[in-house]
Parts: sequence; C-alpha cells; structure tokens
Amino acid sequence: MKRRLVLAAITLTTLFAGQSWADAPLVIKFSHVVAKDTPKGKAAEKFKELAESATKGRVKIEIYPNSTLYKDKEELEALQLGAVQMLAPSLAKFGPLGMKEFELFDLPYIFSDKEALARVTDGPIGRDLLKKLEGKGIQGLAYWDNGFKMMSSNRPMHVPADMKGLKMRIQASKVLDEQMRSLGANPQVMAFSEVYQALQTGVVDGAENPPSNLYTQKMHEVQKHLTATNHGYIGYAVIVNKKFWDKLPADVRGQLEGAMKEASKYGNTIAQQENDQALEAVKKSGKTTLYIPTEKEKTEWRNALLPVQKKMEERIGKELISAVNKATAK
Repeated sequence: MKRRLVLAAITLTTLFAGQSWADAPLVIKFSHVVAKDTPKGKAAEKFKELAESATKGRVKIEIYPNSTLYKDKEELEALQLGAVQMLAPSLAKFGPLGMKEFELFDLPYIFSDKEALARVTDGPIGRDLLKKLEGKGIQGLAYWDNGFKMMSSNRPMHVPADMKGLKMRIQASKVLDEQMRSLGANPQVMAFSEVYQALQTGVVDGAENPPSNLYTQKMHEVQKHLTATNHGYIGYAVIVNKKFWDKLPADVRGQLEGAMKEASKYGNTIAQQENDQALEAVKKSGKTTLYIPTEKEKTEWRNALLPVQKKMEERIGKELISAVNKATAK
C-alpha cells in the first residue's frame, strides 16, 4: 500500500510540474468513503459541477465515492503524499493524525442543535482548527454537515443500561472509545466500508450513524433496532494537499474557493432533509424498528454520557471544551 501511494504521488508531482495551463485540464481527484446519495456525496457532486463551470474547463474534478479509491485508514496518508488531492474525512479522522483538538466534535451532547454547531464551525474556533492542519501539509477549505447520530443494534436500546456488553463499531477516536465504554459497550474500531459485512456476520453488534449513512449503506437491513439518541455529531472537513493548493494559479484557486463556498452552502442546507428522508425510508422498510426515547430516558442518556467531556479534558484541552460550551450556550 505504501509503495503504491508513493508511486502515485511521484506520478502526480511530475505531471503537475510539467503541466501547461494551455494543455489538458488539471485533474483533481476527490476521494470519500460514503455513497453518492448522502449529503457529503451530493455536496461533492455539486462542487464538481460548480468548479468545472467556474474554471471553464481548466480543472476537472474526478470523484471517487464509497471507498472506491481509498479507505478510511489510507486516505489521509494518500493526501499527504499527493496521491489524491482532495478529501472530506469525518472530523474524527484528525485525532489519530495528532490533531486531538478535532475530537471535540466527537464529544457526546456537545452540540444541542445545528445552530449551536454553526457557531463553532463558522466562528473563530472552527477557523483556528482548520489553520492547525497546515502543519500537517493539509489545507482546510470548509466544514460539511451530516447530522446527529443514532444507535443501532439487534437489541432494543431504550436506556443506557441496554448497551451493556454490545460490540459497537466506532471510528478511531479516543472520545468515541470512552463514550462506548461509559455505556458499558465494547468499542470496535473499523473502517466504514467494512461495517455492513461486520454487522451481517455478527463481528459487531451495532453502530452509531446519522440516518443517511445507515440507510445508504443498507445497514438497516442487518439491524433490527434503531434508537433516536441524537447523542453525537458527525461532520466532515473538506481538505486538500497544501503544496498542490499553493501551486495553483491564484485565479484558479479563487474560482475553486468560490465553488467550494457554494457547494458547502448547498450540502449543509440539504443535510437535515436527507437524514429525515432516510429515516422515513428506514421506517418504511419494515426491517428496523425506530424507538424514540421518552424525556426521562433522554435524561438518562445525557447523564450517562456528559461525564465524557470531563474525562477528555486532558486530551482535547479543558480551555477548548470550555470555549465550545460557551460558544454554543443559548
């Protein structure tokens, strides 16, 4: 895998270095791990449409959805090596890269709603976090929304105690690991592309996802129960290889930034609608039973998970968590 990435990076660098902007269009490979008909997938397609139009054919965007080019564990290394130019990884992916601050987005119940989230991603906290990526050779362009996560498994999960002993798939995040352990579950780190089969074969018992991810990956077909815990958030950062980005002509870079701004607005607008439609489709399938916790049960979930914030202060930063809570307070 490493050798393949290096060879791809060398090839890309050679092509880019010798390119004349009067020649064939520059190709930007945009890899992501979810389906085309998710909020992220649709936002990527919108960016392609807008970018190619804005640059009048000088740039061509090639999109590789559903892990067809790189899987979770491979894509960030591929970007840093220059084997791919653009990604939209979930925010949890930056923790293993050494950017522990990004794991604040994994904290349960840190965002009460989308408005509270926007005060972070659109404000100084969000901008500062993207700026930190530059030290890793990464240029952050935008935040893309997906939605709030729900718990799924083959066991009814009305209260936190129902999670005890379940093997739950998570992303590689210390926060998510602690979250599941706080519920008495056993966290299992696994690539997104492998989750359906793992659920089908019983390698894991359940997972946490926004409805759009659950439905488009057909996980509802192998999960009998879904609980609307809305306990955590999942979003993405659209990023590019910084050396590649800096070498672009200023006018092209500006056109791509404009396209990204419009695509982000579009994607973040449709995210809730897409999740609502996916949830309805899951319910109509008859394969998965949706459970809506009572107010008393919601309080139990919050009381079980809020202590994770305190436990993660040393890792993420007490001051940062405090700043986020201050920014999101109504």
